[in-house]
Amino acid sequence: MRAKIENKILFIHHEDVPEFKKGGSVVRNSYFWALRSIAGKASRYRDWEYEPEVWLALSRMLLSFAESGYLGLRETLLEFPFSQGEIPSLLRDVSTFE
Repeated sequence: MRAKIENKILFIHHEDVPEFKKGGSVVRNSYFWALRSIAGKASRYRDWEYEPEVWLALSRMLLSFAESGYLGLRETLLEFPFSQGEIPSLLRDVSTFE
């Protein structure tokens, strides 16, 4: 998932977050609600925002869903642009550079 940090807020690109689908996969819908539940802002057509206070929970959640085997790496890995600089330590286990 494309991500960036601005003013200490983590943004996940809105086109990369999972979609909720009525009658869809239980895992994907659970993933959607889990990510949304800790987001500071989660609008349909805007990037989702996460404050530093929830980064540890976000990291653990991404690892847990990745280890489940039901979701691919592109869905559970944060992809930062090279221009981002250093990835914060709390997010390193679930992040890479584009």
